[in-house]
Amino acid sequence: MSSIDQQFIEYIVKTLVSDPDKVEVQRDIDEKGVLLTLTVAPDDLGRVIGRRGVTAQSLRTLLRALGTKNDARYNLKIVNNDGYVKPEQEDDKPADSEPAEEPEEVEEEPAEEEIEDETVENDSDFAEKTKKELEDLDDLDI
Repeated sequence: MSSIDQQFIEYIVKTLVSDPDKVEVQRDIDEKGVLLTLTVAPDDLGRVIGRRGVTAQSLRTLLRALGTKNDARYNLKIVNNDGYVKPEQEDDKPADSEPAEEPEEVEEEPAEEEIEDETVENDSDFAEKTKKELEDLDDLDI
């Protein structure tokens, strides 16, 4: 049986995503309050977070309003489940495990000096463009 807060977040998120069957909300209670853990399909993660986290922040604001009504403190955790598995460290591997495959050859990256030169050029272009925009703004009569 899910609580009203789980149903609330589930309803909102299911309307946002393209794969509503993959939406899961788990509820845990601890000394800090209620933690809602949201899991969605990897393709829908961007929709739930939104640009610069605006959608996720909106969900948290709505939860805060619900918490005010229910005298509870809610936290929303959005889980990234895109299949990324953190590589094991050498110390964590069991003794009988097989050795890891050799990594494929990777093209050599440009020298650090070349990267710095490009950055300086890009920064100066950006600075010039910004100065020009500021000058244009100064010309406006407000």
